[in-house]
Amino acid sequence: MKILALETSTEFCSVALYLDGKILNREVLAKRCHSEILLPMVQEVLAETELALIQIDGIAFGAGPGSFTGLRIACGVAQGLAYATNLPVIGISTLEAVAQKIKGQKIIVALDARMGEIYHAAYQKLTNNSWKIISPPTLCLPQHAPSLTGSEWNGGGSGFDVYHKELSALYSENIQQIHYGFHPHAREIVQLAIPRFTNGSCTDPADAAPLYIRNKVALKENER
Repeated sequence: MKILALETSTEFCSVALYLDGKILNREVLAKRCHSEILLPMVQEVLAETELALIQIDGIAFGAGPGSFTGLRIACGVAQGLAYATNLPVIGISTLEAVAQKIKGQKIIVALDARMGEIYHAAYQKLTNNSWKIISPPTLCLPQHAPSLTGSEWNGGGSGFDVYHKELSALYSENIQQIHYGFHPHAREIVQLAIPRFTNGSCTDPADAAPLYIRNKVALKENER
């Protein structure tokens, strides 16, 4: 199986290619240049493996939550490439991708959502290496993040980097370790996509869509 993955939900831009058990990946600190460098990165990875896009079996992308512009870029490029080659696509949660990156069985993920808020979710790893959602993805103030029971949780994501004090206090009885500097990466996107392509949990490119969670960025004058 050959799966291409794209991730542009943060200031980083990454591409990964799963090729029969091996993963080749690239990452660049793109800041606001994702749209300029994403396709050249795809071409670079394909050239290194001497593959044409038409030889790929599917395309996965980081569906969000994350930067509105970044999510649209990854989704749009995935749709365009899939339409051109008649390939299926799969959108993967960026929160789940961070959980996949953290070592542990019980993971709390918090991503900085700006505007004083975080994107939050909690997961537990199952025996087949998939993830069970314990607390569904949500947008909230860090001090109002959903409560969790039990200990032996691991925390990670840019939300913990930015709101360390608030989240450490909130989960003082739950978290055994916090992992800093973690963000979504195409490597974990493709890892999560492989079993879903295998069991047919893919979608038509026309139905691919970002997962925004936050549906409103600016407040009207009477809402301020």
